[in-house]
Amino acid sequence: MELVVPKIKPVLDPEFRPAALAWRAFAQRVAGNSLPIRIAIEQGNGSTYIFDRAISNDLSSAATAVNLRFLEREVKFLLWAVGGFRVHIDAPETLVSMLRDYVYRYDANRLFDVDVMGPIIYGHPFEIRHAAGDAFPKPSHVTLPLGRHTGGCRVAIDKGASDIKAYAEQDGKQTFAAEFKWDPKPQADPAYHYEHIRHAIKAAAATLPRLDAIGVSSAGVYVDNESRIASLFRGVPRDLFEQEIVPLYHRLKKEFNDVPLVVANDGAVSALAGSMSLNRNRVLGLAFGSSLAAGYVDGTGNITTWLDELAFVPIDVNPLAPPDEWSGDRGCGVQYLSQQAVNRLLGPAGIEVPADMGVPERLEQVQALMKQGDARAEKIYQTIGSYFGYALAHYSNYYDIGTVLVMGRVTTGSGGEVILKVANEVLRTEFPNLSIDVRLPDEASRRVGQAAAAASLPQIA
Repeated sequence: MELVVPKIKPVLDPEFRPAALAWRAFAQRVAGNSLPIRIAIEQGNGSTYIFDRAISNDLSSAATAVNLRFLEREVKFLLWAVGGFRVHIDAPETLVSMLRDYVYRYDANRLFDVDVMGPIIYGHPFEIRHAAGDAFPKPSHVTLPLGRHTGGCRVAIDKGASDIKAYAEQDGKQTFAAEFKWDPKPQADPAYHYEHIRHAIKAAAATLPRLDAIGVSSAGVYVDNESRIASLFRGVPRDLFEQEIVPLYHRLKKEFNDVPLVVANDGAVSALAGSMSLNRNRVLGLAFGSSLAAGYVDGTGNITTWLDELAFVPIDVNPLAPPDEWSGDRGCGVQYLSQQAVNRLLGPAGIEVPADMGVPERLEQVQALMKQGDARAEKIYQTIGSYFGYALAHYSNYYDIGTVLVMGRVTTGSGGEVILKVANEVLRTEFPNLSIDVRLPDEASRRVGQAAAAASLPQIA
């Protein structure tokens, strides 16, 4: 796969090679000698998503190697953006066999995907099937009406890796908004998580005459209010995770008198916040926080059954790109559009911080320097802006995007404006045919906007 040098280079990362440019170069290379292929991602809940692609019709070994790399990265994107336990591919059988029997059997990074997409999220063994002609499945889509409920006394929390944002409202009027520090990732005791979440809900509920509903925005994959996988609980041993973390919100619901409680992925809530505040659909919501959260509201105003876990989706195809600390794969979005990106760019920017300083505090240090007009801090935001522009172009190959709303701690302050400015420069310069309206909410919404949108998740009987 061709490593294309971007025109708008990240000032602190000259080796960045955008996936969006690699995909475009690949399409140009195979034009005139292409072979149409189809990829279906099956979720097992009635949803199967179909993607039409093209590869080279060249049968040489060199072309096959490029085709395999393209197909592997394509499946990687679809697994984490769409999600599914079974992949059907209508392509040359030898190519599918190489992907299934070599890449997904012996590559350690792919074994992570196999485990998560199979038994952990979907409860089925993961598999890749060659499916040509009539054996290829038909599309079937399920959408989920989410949120937009109003009225009553509502509490919501938005769980991040460094704080829990809590919010309360009575008949649409805010009564409480605050942040509670916590450090969940290394915590092995489920009680730590339960007590911190419980405390945030109680603090918000104390400002209301009664509690009618609880909404929760959280990183991770949730099914029926149960966590399937979430970085916030990485420190909890698997057996305790199953025993204590999976039913955690069922316990909380009982403690708070069985009021309606709904848990949703923070990316989905971010998209919902954007759709509600702007009165628009086709909204991609992104939260640049401790990780990268994403969600999408389609043209009908609903979310789909897609996972939208863009933190795991590669946006840099340089084989020496920084690895994701969890999956081990290189070039994933979390290393470019989150607090982890800020932390990684401190060294290239020439900013020194104490070795024992936490990542959230390092971001605060950069934000303080930005307020002082420090050029080193501005370069960090310029670099992230370049990443962001190329990432959006890549996402547009999969999502029908009209508007992008960006939230999260990394966008707080004037740095968010710099990110937006550079991202728009990338889109204008490299992708003039794309029409994407990229927006930042107001400063208050950037910090508690997801919690406020999460309050609308439950329906009060």
